[in-house]
Amino acid sequence: MKKILILFLIIFQWANAAEKDTLTAKNPFAKYQYFSKLEEDEGDDCDACGCSASGGSMGFASVLNANFVGIRYFNQQYKTNDGLYSNSPWYVENFNTIQVWGRIPVGDKVQISALIPYHFHNRETATGMQDISGLGDITVLGMYTLYQTHKDSTIVSHTLQLGGGFKMPTGKFNEASAGSINPSYQVGTGSWDYLLATEYTIRRKQFGLNTMLNYVIKTENQKEYRFGNQFNYSGNFYYLYEKNALSIAPQIGLAGEIYQSNYQHGLKLDDTSGDVLFSKVGVEIGKDRLSLGLNYLAPVNQNLSNGNVVANYRWSINLNYSL
Repeated sequence: MKKILILFLIIFQWANAAEKDTLTAKNPFAKYQYFSKLEEDEGDDCDACGCSASGGSMGFASVLNANFVGIRYFNQQYKTNDGLYSNSPWYVENFNTIQVWGRIPVGDKVQISALIPYHFHNRETATGMQDISGLGDITVLGMYTLYQTHKDSTIVSHTLQLGGGFKMPTGKFNEASAGSINPSYQVGTGSWDYLLATEYTIRRKQFGLNTMLNYVIKTENQKEYRFGNQFNYSGNFYYLYEKNALSIAPQIGLAGEIYQSNYQHGLKLDDTSGDVLFSKVGVEIGKDRLSLGLNYLAPVNQNLSNGNVVANYRWSINLNYSL
């Protein structure tokens, strides 16, 4: 029965695509064996057609660090158009985030992730540049290891995790910005949101595939605005190279996000739903307890806000200390 369940999860998650990985090996980062993450990722608490929280495809954990604390910067660029006329101008929006993040073990089968973001966004408008900044929404996520192959018991190893969490409304929500072409030009949603997640990893020697699914349930804030629920999926191939105290893990994969419509005062808002699929390349380099990670995502296919919002690219850099 376990083999059937594992096969089903591989087919189901890979059909939907997914993100980052977990590794086990004799290196200074493998203290707690399998590495797990959400990509966050990406995901993971983005808001439709722009990310005010932490970047839907960026993930909740590191490749080389099972448990860690660190700092991460990521940038996302969008273009917006009001769509009123065929020659309406396009404006550029830059979402910038510095994030303190970490993943801490609580017992043998439970890990708690936390993300504390600070945002500083800017965008072009018809009257000039507009800037906003401030503390974002803090996210807490718990993952439980439902199944894990015993170490060295098989040629191919498997790890299956399930979990959930919440996002607190610690970031400021601007009702005026919610009426713009991209309503997610915010530092916070103003609402309590909830996450459900699953992650599956299969690995053979230095090669592995990690798949992730997560669903974000959005609630209405005090301004009677509710961002649409969001589904994130990702899949990531990786290879682990090790020599002495040095570890290098290049990766390649896909990541996608699907957004439902936003609501205001109980009414559905047109042109606020959409979907986007990204290709992804990245690498993490670790030595002793420190690791440096780089990731770049480029859109493959998208339909955001009925074409009025276009995602350009995303990239991130992080520095972690292994616990």
